[in-house]
Parts: sequence; structure tokens; C-alpha cells
Amino acid sequence: MTGQLNLGALLAVLGGMLQGSFALPMKRLERRWRWENTWLIYSIVGLIVFPFILAYLTIPSLGRVYSAVPASAVALVAVFGFGWGLGSTLFGLGVSRVGMALAFAVILGITSSFGSLLPLLILNTGELWTHRGAMLLFALALAVVGIVLLAKAGAQRDKERSRAAGESASRGSFRTGLIICLAAGVLSPMLNFSFVFGKALQDAAVALGARPDLASNAIWAPALAAGFLPNALYPMLLLWKNKTWGNFTAPGVSAWYWLGAMLMGLLWYGGISLYGEGAAMMGPLGGVLGWPIFMSMNIIVGNVLGFLSGEWAGASTKTRSLSWSGIAILVAAIVVVALASRS
Repeated sequence: MTGQLNLGALLAVLGGMLQGSFALPMKRLERRWRWENTWLIYSIVGLIVFPFILAYLTIPSLGRVYSAVPASAVALVAVFGFGWGLGSTLFGLGVSRVGMALAFAVILGITSSFGSLLPLLILNTGELWTHRGAMLLFALALAVVGIVLLAKAGAQRDKERSRAAGESASRGSFRTGLIICLAAGVLSPMLNFSFVFGKALQDAAVALGARPDLASNAIWAPALAAGFLPNALYPMLLLWKNKTWGNFTAPGVSAWYWLGAMLMGLLWYGGISLYGEGAAMMGPLGGVLGWPIFMSMNIIVGNVLGFLSGEWAGASTKTRSLSWSGIAILVAAIVVVALASRS
């Protein structure tokens, strides 16, 4: 049992590493594509193509799985998926406004805490008054402190950049980006709610011959299909508004642009798929225990790549230290969530 738990944790770590790097190709595509061009292709590949292909290949009699459970069970998974889709769209906008490092830390810091706390309390409201509930609330308080430090570091970074360039700092732009990140953080845990409260679909998939560790693919397909709607509709509106449909075939746009956006979809869905497998191996509390592990690797990898790609170039040592302090506190909050989940 311990070996299976460790393997599940390892899969959650690997999944977090994949998702933490999914936005990196977007930086290379900004030369000729706008945000809406990249996000639409990513959404089609990562939220529709790969989830349904993998579900079809790993779940025997996929259609029978959905007919074997109450329609309300599928609808609940889809509703949570749609809510996550709104958060995911805001996530993409947040990355483009405040950078990969800061957006990953703020959004996923909130997501990791809410994603573990709320399912546990909804499944057992009495947990709020236990030692575990107190630890989870403490973790949430730590996450808030970490987010405040990161917000201060991000605002200071923009001031220092503007001062070096001889320009006036645009506080409104950063504040808007931060609000977008906060909203994304509140909505994004809903994908984990789909996993936690979609157990009926997992059980039906196993009963029809699916491997237990792959049965979560029956959840991801409808959840991400619902999440695809806001992730695709908003970029399409921007494509019409900004007249950027032509960017897809503009001179100088090579096949690498398309492959880069598709790679984003592969990295993102590969990450969530590995998380689902790992959480299933962890047992009944897999969705509570595996989520903070998955999120912590998202934050760490996203921030390392953000720093390496020059997002904090021009920031002072003091500002960078403030940023890393905020990240350290967020990781500490995630560790507390993991410890509380195992207690």
C-alpha cells in the first residue's frame, strides 16, 4: 500500500512538472500571434482532442459509462468543468498580463488551498472543527500572506522597470492583472471538484473493465468539454474584435506556431492525466492529498521557467527576494495542506 501511495505521489509530481511548463511555448508565439490565436489552438487540442482520444483508448464501452450513471452525476462534473473553464481563461489572461512566474504563484497558491479544503469540508463538514480543519485554515492564511508578498513584489518590479525605461509605472494595468489572477485562483479548483465528486463515473468505468488508475479519464472528458466552452468562446470573440483570424495564415507564420500551441495542449492535459492516475492510486483521499503535491510542482516549475525566461530582468535583488519569500510561503502552505490531508 505504501509503495502504491509513493507511486501515486510521484505521478502527481510529474504531472505538476508538465503543467508547470505548459505556458512556456506561448512566449515564443507572441512574435506573430496574439494571445487569442494561441489560446484557441491550445484549447482545442488540450481540452477536446487529447481528453477524448485517451478516454476512448482507456475506457472500454465509454458511452455505456455515461448511460450507467445518473444524468445528474455527469451534469455535476460538467458544471464544475465549466466553472474551471472560466478560471482557465482568466489564467491565460493573467499570464499574459503579469508574467508566467507571478501568475503561476498567485493563481495556483489559491487553487491548491481551496482545491483541498473545500472538497474535504463538503464531504465532511465536521472536519472544520478538528485538528485537520485547523491546519487547512492555517494553510489558507499562509497562502494569503504569500499572495500579498508576491503582489507587492510584482508591483515593485513594474515600478523598477518603468523607472529604468524613463516611463511612468502603470499601476492600473498591474492591478487589473492581479485581480484577474485572484479570480482565476478562486475558479480554477473546480476541476479538482469534478474529480472528487465524479466518483460515480470512475466506479462505472471500473465496473465496465477500465483500470482503476485510468478510470479518471471518464471524468476529464466531460469536465474539460464543458471547460472548453469559455476557453474557446472568449478567444473567438477577440479574434473577431481584433481581426486577428488572419494571423493563423499570415506570412512568416510557420508550422512551428501551430506545433507550439498544440504542445501547450499536450503538456497541460498530460499533466492533469498523470495527476488523475496518481490521485487514484492514493485511495479515497487521493483528490485531497494529491492536489497540493500537484499544485506545488506547478508553482515551482512555473516560477523557475519564468525567472529563466527573463520575466524578472531589471528587478532589484530586494524585489526578487520578496518574490521568492512569497513563493516559499505558498509552498509551505501546500506542505501544510498535504500534512493535514494525511492526518
